[in-house]
Amino acid sequence: KMDGMNVLSVREGMKHVRDYVSQGNGPMVVEMSTYRYHGHSMTDPDKTYRDRAEKNTVRQENDPIKNVRNLLLEHTDATEDELKAIEKDLRAEVEAACERALAGSTPSSTEDLVRNIYLDAEGKDVPQSYIRLPDYEKSIRA
Repeated sequence: KMDGMNVLSVREGMKHVRDYVSQGNGPMVVEMSTYRYHGHSMTDPDKTYRDRAEKNTVRQENDPIKNVRNLLLEHTDATEDELKAIEKDLRAEVEAACERALAGSTPSSTEDLVRNIYLDAEGKDVPQSYIRLPDYEKSIRA
């Protein structure tokens, strides 16, 4: 179990997982404690089980992005202006990726949905005959 809100905890914890699994010890279950700032879906606005004050408190006291920003400012030569420029570039990159995704075509078949999910060591598609979805009846069987 690790603090999923702490990038350093996740990095170090996942190094351990990688080493353990790479040594042939089999799979490992990883539990990360995180906090969702929003509900699960449009039908779950999360207003019934927590209030705005709780979310604001978590954002102020344990926001992962703010925490990393503070670590960089305190322990490296990074400046506030440099971090703002990086954030601006990242936001533009994400926006461009969203626009490309929205402009793309809708998959025309089940085969399109299961392509390029798993790749081999050379980066070639490894077709999957079955993909389990949360609703078992809607799982994809190619």
